[in-house]
Amino acid sequence: MAKNIFRGVLMVPLLLVLQLTACATNPVSGRNDFVMVSEKQEIAMGKQAHPEIVKQYGGAYNNQALQDYVQRIGEELAKNSHRSQMNFKFTVLDSEVINAFALPGGFIYISRGLMAYLGSEAELAGVLGHEIGHVTARHSVRQISGSRVADIGFKVGAIFIPELQSQTAEGLFNVMGRAISSGYGRDYELEADRLGAEYLKRSGYDPRAMLQVIAVLKNQEQFEKQRAKAEGREPNSYHGVFATHPKNDQRLQEVIESVGDSQEMAVKVNRKSYLNQLDGMAFGKSASDGIVRNNQFYHAGLGIAVSFPPNWKIKNLPDRVIASEENNRASIQFLTQRLNAYISAREFIEENRAFKNLSDEKEIVVKGVNGYSAIATIKTEYGKRRARIAVMQIARQAYIFIGATKDEDSLYEFDAQIITTARSLHRLTAEEDKLAGALHIGLEKNNERKTFKSLAERSPLTDYPEETLRLLNGMYPQGEPEKGQWLKIIE
Repeated sequence: MAKNIFRGVLMVPLLLVLQLTACATNPVSGRNDFVMVSEKQEIAMGKQAHPEIVKQYGGAYNNQALQDYVQRIGEELAKNSHRSQMNFKFTVLDSEVINAFALPGGFIYISRGLMAYLGSEAELAGVLGHEIGHVTARHSVRQISGSRVADIGFKVGAIFIPELQSQTAEGLFNVMGRAISSGYGRDYELEADRLGAEYLKRSGYDPRAMLQVIAVLKNQEQFEKQRAKAEGREPNSYHGVFATHPKNDQRLQEVIESVGDSQEMAVKVNRKSYLNQLDGMAFGKSASDGIVRNNQFYHAGLGIAVSFPPNWKIKNLPDRVIASEENNRASIQFLTQRLNAYISAREFIEENRAFKNLSDEKEIVVKGVNGYSAIATIKTEYGKRRARIAVMQIARQAYIFIGATKDEDSLYEFDAQIITTARSLHRLTAEEDKLAGALHIGLEKNNERKTFKSLAERSPLTDYPEETLRLLNGMYPQGEPEKGQWLKIIE
């Protein structure tokens, strides 16, 4: 009986909403769309999700001038859109991830990671215009409304029943989360392309800038495949902006050309002014994640530095740093753990259930930092192996080094390098404190016949520096800079 009453309570608001919103007029097409979220609710959804999205992507980038610049460009495009009355908010995220996306209600995001690889204001406008198109065509709302009827009935009912609101929000944000990571589908993406191209032209930009953005992202995709092959792994899949398009996609060419001949009017590109906005912008990891320079790792928050073996490849992951020998014969994983109670490094190793069959144990004392080391049987990226464990301790922070080899018999060949890496751990010096800051984009005019190889040789980038510089300057895989050209470099 209670179950039937509950259903009855849901049916009344559900029918109400179906009458009020199921035939809402689409701002773009002028046709009636089946939507079950009003504009007011759409904006409320975006506002509710905004703080969590910003937090999830590392926060808003701390540069008000850059934030204002992107807001100004975005507002100009939005003013020429089909929902010009809506207050759009544009946010640059402090994330190295290459992405841009929109939430319902006019909340639009672009990462500094993507901005670094764009080459002009017109390309930035292309990204923002595409995302504005998702909002004006109400793609997220239409996608939500296209969900299973029973599920939507529950969600809509919850709008009117406070006790269910948290579950409603969770379901709706799951839909938005899928859109951020997987896109809206081919037809919606093409519609966003057409609308973005239209908004670019109305705002005085060349709509073909959207094709240049696709080239930027497809070059990233090609580089990832090349990199994955060299590292013996599967390439990481990437959704992001325009990811469903090949470079020469016929349908995309047609939707952009449908807005009219861009040569009929003067169009804005604004390459140099865009580069000036990027000058000094952080590149790669933020300082809070730790910074890799050559074979050195610096972490300002922890106040420590570590030296890894020369010529080893270093990956700075969210939860650890992994250094790999150039032929992938050995690796050193470096991670930290806060100790709940004071115990020695020796006790930490001996009491850790992951480290079994300890042997070759030894104390490590260097520059006032105490540590302990042993060879143990553990699970590694190469499988179950005998590996060198070293734990260094500063106050109640344990710094753990795990060295393993592809061929277990070659462990002792690399043992000295693993121990030397652990012994290199030390507190940041005053000079190193400056190096613990993030890498930054700089500008340099090519007054000489420089090549990307020569620029890479003096770059602090350690991971594919030449390829990265080519990507940053839109000349991947084989282009070279022209004399007099302004180039993005990393400092």
